[in-house]
Amino acid sequence: MARHAAPAALVTGARRGIGAALLERLAARGPAIGTARPPLPAESPAEWLPLDVTVPADFDALGRALDERPLSLVVCNAGIYPDKGESLADGYPPAMWAATFATNVTGAFLTVQAALPSLQAAVAARAPARIAILASQMGSTERAPGASYIYRASKAAAVNLGRNLATDLAGLGIAVGIYHPGWVRTAMGGTDAEIPVEEAADGLMDRFDTLTVETTGRFLTWDGRAHPY
Repeated sequence: MARHAAPAALVTGARRGIGAALLERLAARGPAIGTARPPLPAESPAEWLPLDVTVPADFDALGRALDERPLSLVVCNAGIYPDKGESLADGYPPAMWAATFATNVTGAFLTVQAALPSLQAAVAARAPARIAILASQMGSTERAPGASYIYRASKAAAVNLGRNLATDLAGLGIAVGIYHPGWVRTAMGGTDAEIPVEEAADGLMDRFDTLTVETTGRFLTWDGRAHPY
């Protein structure tokens, strides 16, 4: 096992949007690792590791690359929203369901699984060990305005995943937070979205900083409000 002076933070899907903004902020604080599909950025203050969250073998490689390096924060950010504008009558094909759940749900779970030894190493070093699941208000079962069935279902599953991980990992000293990042002006959110990337990233950083085992399993907005499940 490699030895490192300080625990790092890891962000999946960190090439652009919210993931890129979070990685930039984390790298300004200390060691930070971004993941993305190759080719990886050539110049960056962060370290980069290749990861396609839909390819199970990539997680074996991620685990080997981490080599139990202590991680104080793992941000499961990678996600897709392919079903905007799909028709209920003839849209939402099975392949779209499979690809979305592989990215938004299975990918998040496999990220946590691959990073678990590194999170436990942080606990052993008496450092924080935190997991952030970026879900969405569209995953709330209490909000049901219709449409976008695949994305909504995948984000509802992500909320459920985070809640159950929080239960199982609390005894290991690892905290799990679930977050609605806001409706953000990114390629996914669109130009009509409510808030800029910078506001979402700053708010999420505040949420990560205050996440503890005592507050584990909560579903919060980027600005700290409790979100309905």
